[in-house]
Amino acid sequence: MFSDYLLWLDLPQQSILAEFWDNFRHNLFKPLLLFFYAGFLVPILRVKLDFPHVIYQGLVIYLLISIGWEGGEQLAGLDPKEMKIALGFMGVGFFTNFVIGILAYFVLRTTTRLRRIDAATVAGYYGSDSAGTFVTCIGVLVAAKMVYAPYMPVMLAVMEIPGCLVALFLVSKLRQSGMDPIGNMPDEPGYDMNAIAPVRIEEEGHGVVQGHSHPVGPNIGLVEPGNELAAAKPKSIFSFQLLHEVFLNPGLFLLFAGILIGYVGRSQGENVVAPGNRLFHDLFQGILCLFLLEMGMTASRKLKDLKAAGWRFIVFGLVAPNIFATFGIMVACVYAHMTGTRLDQGTYVVFAVLCGAASYIAVPAVQRLAIPEASPTLPLAASLGLTFSYNVTIGIPIYMQIASAVIKTWPVVTTISK
Repeated sequence: MFSDYLLWLDLPQQSILAEFWDNFRHNLFKPLLLFFYAGFLVPILRVKLDFPHVIYQGLVIYLLISIGWEGGEQLAGLDPKEMKIALGFMGVGFFTNFVIGILAYFVLRTTTRLRRIDAATVAGYYGSDSAGTFVTCIGVLVAAKMVYAPYMPVMLAVMEIPGCLVALFLVSKLRQSGMDPIGNMPDEPGYDMNAIAPVRIEEEGHGVVQGHSHPVGPNIGLVEPGNELAAAKPKSIFSFQLLHEVFLNPGLFLLFAGILIGYVGRSQGENVVAPGNRLFHDLFQGILCLFLLEMGMTASRKLKDLKAAGWRFIVFGLVAPNIFATFGIMVACVYAHMTGTRLDQGTYVVFAVLCGAASYIAVPAVQRLAIPEASPTLPLAASLGLTFSYNVTIGIPIYMQIASAVIKTWPVVTTISK
């Protein structure tokens, strides 16, 4: 009898492993990721291919509006009870990413040799989310015909903000504790209260647009004596300009604009949104492939910036997504049980991605305005070179499997909303 029990116990484990391998194998070679791999190889093979920046901007604009459009259409079909559940989940998502940002800071402080200013900035990146990872996840779920909650695009916008607030809060505390003008604390090497504050001067090239790195001129670093006009003091932590960047950056504006337009349009009937659906639905997968081609090139180029960070920082960039995404899935499970809401597997996966991803748009923009003392390369190297690359290739299939296991292990008995 005991052997029969062991055999019974072993069967689910085998099926779970088989399901994971099948899930992983099918997602690993989807066209979306093949485009990412192709782009990743461009710098490695030294192919002379430069993705035009204006095309990249066009792809980002299309993807954000397309996601918002789809979300707005779906929101128009929610009843009041479902809307209440959605608003509650958004509040939980905001708080979850804020906690993740704080946790990331303490993990970085205890496991790496980063300066506190850099640890705070990187923590802000991980307390936010990634639009690129989100759209890739949506593409994978659509290809797998996996359902997710219609309000998740709004969740993307809501969960982008906590990381910005975390970085600003931590840096404010560091400045109050005696940080010098170049970001060193009194107990860190190179501390000098008379040092000249760093500023990024972007006189050539495109600079960093919407947090996405592109070639810039050589004048990035310390301001030389006699060039006081270029030496700008760090912006006030809660200045109007900074708050505008946090809550009305181009990414958030485009996303909310798409949501509002899709919502108003769908409320007037299917025939009103039908022409837009042909553009924003039918072309989505193809545009996403081109976007991932460019992201692969950028992620590959960012890897070289990790040489000076140390192996512990590299491990953090690869392990943290799994921890934060799993934490997000468990938070979603608790919320589902507390509200009696049965969440779809796709909703768990998208929420996991929003928790396990790292920003490369919103927080870098805030960093340029308010945290010029921090390294401009380390956070993007981790978020793009490591975490983004990991999530879109390996992470999403793993989160799908974890979500499936959680749903089967702790099913919600009472169903209020699907």
